[in-house]
Amino acid sequence: MNILVTGATGYIGGRLVPRLLAEGHHVRCLVRDPARIAGRHWTGVEVVQGDVLQPETLPAALEGIEAAYYLIHSMAEGKKGFENRDRRAAQFFGAAAHNADVGHILYLGGLGSGDKHLSSHLASRQEVGDVLRESGVPVTEFRAAIVVGAGSISFEMIRHLTERLPVMTTPRWVSTPCQPIAIDNVLDYLLRGLTRTGAKGRIYEIGGPDVLTYAEMMLGYARVRGLKRWLIPVPVLTPRLSAYWVDLITPIPAAFSHPLIEGLRSEVIVHDHSAEDVFDLDLIPYEDAVRGAFQQTLAGDIETAWSDAMVNLKPGTALSSEEGLIAERRTVNVAASEEALFHIVCDLGGQHGWLYANWAWRLRGLVDRVIGGVGMRRGRRHPHELRPGDALDFWRVEAAEENRLLRLRAEMKLPGRAWLQFACVPKGDDASVLVQTAYFEPRGLSGLVYWYGLYPLHKAIFSGMARAIARQAAEKHDKK
Repeated sequence: MNILVTGATGYIGGRLVPRLLAEGHHVRCLVRDPARIAGRHWTGVEVVQGDVLQPETLPAALEGIEAAYYLIHSMAEGKKGFENRDRRAAQFFGAAAHNADVGHILYLGGLGSGDKHLSSHLASRQEVGDVLRESGVPVTEFRAAIVVGAGSISFEMIRHLTERLPVMTTPRWVSTPCQPIAIDNVLDYLLRGLTRTGAKGRIYEIGGPDVLTYAEMMLGYARVRGLKRWLIPVPVLTPRLSAYWVDLITPIPAAFSHPLIEGLRSEVIVHDHSAEDVFDLDLIPYEDAVRGAFQQTLAGDIETAWSDAMVNLKPGTALSSEEGLIAERRTVNVAASEEALFHIVCDLGGQHGWLYANWAWRLRGLVDRVIGGVGMRRGRRHPHELRPGDALDFWRVEAAEENRLLRLRAEMKLPGRAWLQFACVPKGDDASVLVQTAYFEPRGLSGLVYWYGLYPLHKAIFSGMARAIARQAAEKHDKK
């Protein structure tokens, strides 16, 4: 089928596209900035630039499309007025889909009882489904609560609170029932909804097999991570106060956290179980879903775990959280090809050094040796070539894809696990982008103290190294 996916840069859309391709569909992605999916390497995907809030850009995206996935919302644009933006976007998209004779829209919305106590966020999610249906195009709407997987803001909020606070004073909303669902099950529903006979044009409530309170989800997360956590109920903590507390403790933007915290007062469980009968899935228990998110990390499979909705190829530094990891990503434009850039990256370490603040790297290696680690004495196997499995000072090469990617796993003594990744992204003739990312998976409170205590030093060192890599790549290119 000819399929359009909106929200392809998001955590759901980013995982849905390759699965659609694997099933043989032709996929077109509607994105505002094509550079944000330039590094996805989805073979055969057609990219159309457009915006659902600019209706003149939609006809070209929908031409010849048989079914469209609507996987977008506008909270990222700011918490004020997101309901109006979402309503207008759905109106524009529905009208354009009707005019283009699209046969089917699949939409992922929010679970909730629909009564007057529903939060503005959940009410808006359900209103979007209603607006899409008003277009006359058959809509299959899946309503879900917390999605357990990378990029799910609701789950990230639970993860950060549990990781960072051994003792939590909790408001009343932690006793609200919820029915979380694994991201793999969400994707299964979305895929089967495309072709399952009789499924078109219906609303399905979807959830995992466990109905849990938010307190039980936090404690379940702690069990999976091997953390001891204590919750102390404090009834005076209102949703507003809770939202400010989340702003302080987690990196989740207020545009997301405040509407979501408001929604935690609403019971979000499945009442209509028809989806289980129609789609016949093996539903993944909550703790298994949490454990699955970390199995990718433990296997070192970080790149496929990103599902990163906000990959930013504009110069700068961004601190975020991804699949149980803290990620510090810096992006630098390079006046050289990706081949020249990759060659400089592969020369790092050993006798070449790390191009910036080598004294700090040597000091860290000395400290590691003193406390029983491998230190910096191992050097490297070859002065220019790196391959998976190679030792590189106190790193181990975990992945090396020629002219594209190098990922190193730390083997020094740490209160957690760490990786350093370099991605080389082409950007036209004789130009590229270096995306350098430091990942850290903290082990409890000591890991968080380590990361944030050394963050100013790490930021200076990694920023200087990224600039030096870009400068040397440009010099190498100029000498050709």
